Amino acid sequence: MKFKSIALGISLPLTLLACTPKDADIQKEINEKLADAPEVQVTIHEGVATIVGTCEDDAFKKNIERSVKAVKGVKSVVNNCQFPVANEEPAAAAVIINSDADLDKSVGKVIKSYDGVSATVVGGVVTLSGEIKRSQLQPLIQSIQELKPQKVDNKLIIK
Repeated sequence: MKFKSIALGISLPLTLLACTPKDADIQKEINEKLADAPEVQVTIHEGVATIVGTCEDDAFKKNIERSVKAVKGVKSVVNNCQFPVANEEPAAAAVIINSDADLDKSVGKVIKSYDGVSATVVGGVVTLSGEIKRSQLQPLIQSIQELKPQKVDNKLIIK
């Protein structure tokens, strides 16, 4: 009888480990869930979700965080969503769209400070790739968003 309980005790943690979703699966589910909120981006590293972008108000910020927390495999959420600057009119901000050439040039200047990061600009969408330190992710995303792209597609790997 003792042997059975020991065997069960060993197999249970292994079963739980096998059921833990991978970061890529978590990322995919979050991206699908937040497809109608392009103003925010979420990255996943070891089950920790980091939210960046612009939230229109506190209720929106809390709702996004709740949605992300509800995804299976998310261990914790870092909500770095920021509110628009008070003196900036949202309609005016939406109109400011840089051409791809101008945006590419500006993005190039920003990413120069981040070793291992590269970017492409197509149709106003900035796609970031490569590797970055966790501490550098938020400042990079924020700097890119200040350039007013239509979207930032974060494919960076956090090291």
